[in-house]
Amino acid sequence: MKRDNLSALITRSVFMLLLILGGMSVVSAQHDHHVVGLSAKSTTGVLLLAHGGKQNWNDEVKKIGAAVDGEYPVEIAFGMASKRNIQTAVDKLAARGVKEIVAVPLFVSSHSSVITSTEHLLGLRKEAPAALAVFAKMGHDHGSHDAHAAQATADKSFDPTTPVKSTVPIRMVAALDRHHLVAEILTSRAESISSKPKKEVVVIVAHGPVSDAENAEWLADMASLAGQMKPKKKFKRIEYLTVRDDAPEPIRSNAAAELRAVVERATKEGNRVLIVPLLLSYGGIEAGVKTRLEGLEYAMPTQGLLPDERLSRWVIESVKSR
Repeated sequence: MKRDNLSALITRSVFMLLLILGGMSVVSAQHDHHVVGLSAKSTTGVLLLAHGGKQNWNDEVKKIGAAVDGEYPVEIAFGMASKRNIQTAVDKLAARGVKEIVAVPLFVSSHSSVITSTEHLLGLRKEAPAALAVFAKMGHDHGSHDAHAAQATADKSFDPTTPVKSTVPIRMVAALDRHHLVAEILTSRAESISSKPKKEVVVIVAHGPVSDAENAEWLADMASLAGQMKPKKKFKRIEYLTVRDDAPEPIRSNAAAELRAVVERATKEGNRVLIVPLLLSYGGIEAGVKTRLEGLEYAMPTQGLLPDERLSRWVIESVKSR
């Protein structure tokens, strides 16, 4: 009996040891998988592209970058197709050990010469748009005073119209365009000044491009945004248009007349008008809208799309898109 008991004890001990070792293997495998997941995630870097401007505007962009940096390494390149700043940001991401870079343009629309010029600088478009030469002369280096930019400026051989150099592959995603989070933010802005939605007409107003073809693309995206807003809030209706500040006459005057006509018509119908600018930030364009609407009754929110934490989510969703 003693021998049987000893044999049974040894058997149970071996069985328990196997269970423990098996559990350790599972935990180790799970741990290794977790580490691999983190490593794979951290190898994608984000090149956040933004126009840049006054310090408070730049600070809001930096907040977005800081929020995203918790998940992906982020470097910001301010300016309108500024090769110097883009090169600096690409170099910094490469130094942080990323294996690929995703360029995310924090711009209202993908349909602009700024975007196509940036695509060329990133090596994603063969032909350089004519506008790139104009941007190069403008020297939009908002928010950057680093040594790399200063050195590039001093280097007479530096060509601001040729693609940047990168040791890792780069891809670029779309601008804000018709993204569902943009529609959510616009709805929130409208709600912030709304009192009786069924008697209110929302008018989404964007800057817009110069060319008619690109303007049609802007309006198509704005139509999509308006359509996404309707199920969320039962406004009387939602209209949309561009003011096209940079376009020549008579395009600008016609756009201004159209804006006034939309507001006047809604008012005559007995509705309250809510002007909701499709702008990243206030800083001048909204003032032009107010000038165009002088003498008319309407309400306007106190801010554009920024600041809003949903824009950080937009960046992350954009990086994950393929």
